[in-house]
Amino acid sequence: MRVLLLGKNGQVGWELQRSLAPLGEVLALDRHSRDFCGDLSQPERLAQTVLAYRPDVIVNAAAHTAVDKAESETPLARCLNATAPAALAQAAADTGAWLVHYSTDYVFNGQGGQAWQEDDATGPLSVYGQTKLEGEQAIAQRCAKHLIFRTSWVYGARGGNFARTMLRLAGERERLTVIDDQHGAPTGADLIADVTAHAIRQVLAAPHESLAGIYHLVASGETTWHGYASHVVAQARGMKPELDLKVKEIVAVPTSAFVTPAQRPLNSRLSTRKLQQTFGLVLPPWQQGVDRLLTEIL
Repeated sequence: MRVLLLGKNGQVGWELQRSLAPLGEVLALDRHSRDFCGDLSQPERLAQTVLAYRPDVIVNAAAHTAVDKAESETPLARCLNATAPAALAQAAADTGAWLVHYSTDYVFNGQGGQAWQEDDATGPLSVYGQTKLEGEQAIAQRCAKHLIFRTSWVYGARGGNFARTMLRLAGERERLTVIDDQHGAPTGADLIADVTAHAIRQVLAAPHESLAGIYHLVASGETTWHGYASHVVAQARGMKPELDLKVKEIVAVPTSAFVTPAQRPLNSRLSTRKLQQTFGLVLPPWQQGVDRLLTEIL
């Protein structure tokens, strides 16, 4: 089996290189790849890559994810998040490939206190959310054999992440202020990659496109950014008592305390019942993944 992976060096893409390897031959690309085009800013060349390589599965882990920058660079965000996925979907349909794509809770309006279901009405608050929604719609229109995983609060052990930032600040300051009115579940890139590989095995074995569609994929449970930060600091102190963390107080503040170009959803909860029932999965509590991350970075 042949798998084409786009966005190989992103948080999720890096983990997908590992999780997809047992499935078959994986061609992993990023926007700097030479022999084949993996650059989402060149949708026509992306389609040519699909036609030339003829994969059985395309996994698109690339996107414009800079939420605030998207407000001032809408054409680029739309190209990467909507136009390129549309081109991939058309090429997938033309070659009979499955297309796996990642989306976000930002397609919703962020209101209320219930976990979002896959078929709830959308209402994005930002350019990022709007362009990701357009990408979902373009894929569904063009390619019957698709899996779209909406996720949120994604972190990876590589590069920058919320836990690293909190630990750095906790080592520098006695008082931290962290938002406590946004609710979601921190979700590891490794979990997303493992679920993706599991789902791909099942859709390839199922008849026709019976398992195609949109699924919500996040760790179980919920917290706020304040709860997340508090957990990280407490766990770090327990794991490494010798750590020199100066922080004495983590103050809860509303979203309005931080002004950003893009509006953030207050409710990022996603119901994963459909994913768990369809693919026979149990998603671990968010704390389990964060604790594992901390053992890697401390």
